[in-house]
Amino acid sequence: MRLSDCHNIEDFRRLAQARLPWPVFDYIDGAADDEITKARNTAAFDSVDLVPDVLAGVAEIDTSCTIMGRKSALPLMLSPTALQRAFHRDGERAVAKAAEKFGVWFGISSLATHSIEEVAALTSGPKLFQLYVHKDKGLNASMIERCQASRFDALALTVDTIVSGKRERCLRSGFTTPPRFSASSLWSYATRPYWTLNYVFSPKFRLPNLDGHVQEGTGKAVSIQDYFNTMLDTGMDWDTAAKIRQDWGGTFCLKGVMSAADARRAVEIGADAIMISNHGGRQLDGSRSPFDQLSEIVDAVGGEIEIICDGGVRRGTHVLKSLCTGATAASGGRLYLYALAAAGQEGVERALAILRDEIERGMRLMGVTSVEQLTRERLRWR
Repeated sequence: MRLSDCHNIEDFRRLAQARLPWPVFDYIDGAADDEITKARNTAAFDSVDLVPDVLAGVAEIDTSCTIMGRKSALPLMLSPTALQRAFHRDGERAVAKAAEKFGVWFGISSLATHSIEEVAALTSGPKLFQLYVHKDKGLNASMIERCQASRFDALALTVDTIVSGKRERCLRSGFTTPPRFSASSLWSYATRPYWTLNYVFSPKFRLPNLDGHVQEGTGKAVSIQDYFNTMLDTGMDWDTAAKIRQDWGGTFCLKGVMSAADARRAVEIGADAIMISNHGGRQLDGSRSPFDQLSEIVDAVGGEIEIICDGGVRRGTHVLKSLCTGATAASGGRLYLYALAAAGQEGVERALAILRDEIERGMRLMGVTSVEQLTRERLRWR
């Protein structure tokens, strides 16, 4: 299978599976417990239908919108995800460049493998930093200050990860960051020489946003579950979120909101946006999908705060269904991580081109000429 054989996100998933050692692929692909929520995140989009208007004159359409104060060429964001150099040697660099080329938001994680400063220097496109609240308050302050100095456009506080979900695939494989060769997985690494040689001969694997604060920033091997369970602040509460918003002082988003009551609290502390998200099903298995919750949250706080439906997006029509339900935009992580793992920047660009074509085609077939029209008259298409 080649990159040119990839015509949808599932194709990129298959190519990534063929090219990655199985512990690394399972880290991207896996989720918590029985992975029911991960499956539901995508299946939820099947529960609603699009009703097209015909003879609408759609020779010219506009897919652009404004998200958190920045113009985006598509109503789609690339969610922040950790450890990207474990999947491809270029990691966040490749994704940042692809996002800038397509004019869409790109997020980096606290556990990114390229630094805040390096990513900021790479792109003038809209960029978001995702903050995990650590027990080390100096580390939290350092990351916020570095993002301010690097002029990130928004900060997203992740609120659903005070402890790690039980990611059983990672428990079975022994996956760590940086990846560690074990007896049970050695054959998989040996039969993926392209990945293995790139990893071995690339610069040392680091988590540079943690430098100077925790050993894990220097490349000490640790499982993600152990990291979350020992390093993150389980006492984080609404006062913590309000203080971080104040310290940041810029556009502020809460990532991981799933209830209407929490959406209301986000409005009350002055958040600019929420990402309805269950962390890709990697935390609380059995929780509802973001799309399941979208309508209820829109009814509660729509018009008061921007609402981004995050997770399970695999098709352009999933983005359109999110907009029809009242979201400002949709976002996802695996939708580009599979492509990154499959073919680096070229893969991410091909995935974005496919999703852009699906959004454009879907809008024309629906009789919609702009994202603004779709969101303004959304009930007509449901």
